[in-house]
Amino acid sequence: MKLRSTLAAGLGALTLVLSLSGSAVAAQGEFSYKYVDGYGQERKVTLHDPHSGKCINLHAVGDNKELPGYGPHNQTDTNVTVYLGASCDGPEWRLRAHGKAATDKLEVRSVRFDAPDDKKA
Repeated sequence: MKLRSTLAAGLGALTLVLSLSGSAVAAQGEFSYKYVDGYGQERKVTLHDPHSGKCINLHAVGDNKELPGYGPHNQTDTNVTVYLGASCDGPEWRLRAHGKAATDKLEVRSVRFDAPDDKKA
């Protein structure tokens, strides 16, 4: 009986920890960028509450063989580094949390949002 209640308490604690950590690894808000599709049409992509602390190759532009995206706009609560290369490589620029939209001259293929511990910096 003790083993069963200990196991139940352990699983409950694990569930609580996992649910708390899920919200801590995402920037809150939206990040958007534009790109031109294969038909020459300008498209806008928005990431909602994107993951923090890891590299994100952006949809439709996240490969060095594709034309890059442009005009990134960081409306999250976290600073972000945008990269011209895929896999967070190449020239990089920092965009502030809740910042203004960058010029269309700023090209982007991948991004990395600050990890929760980095938000204070």
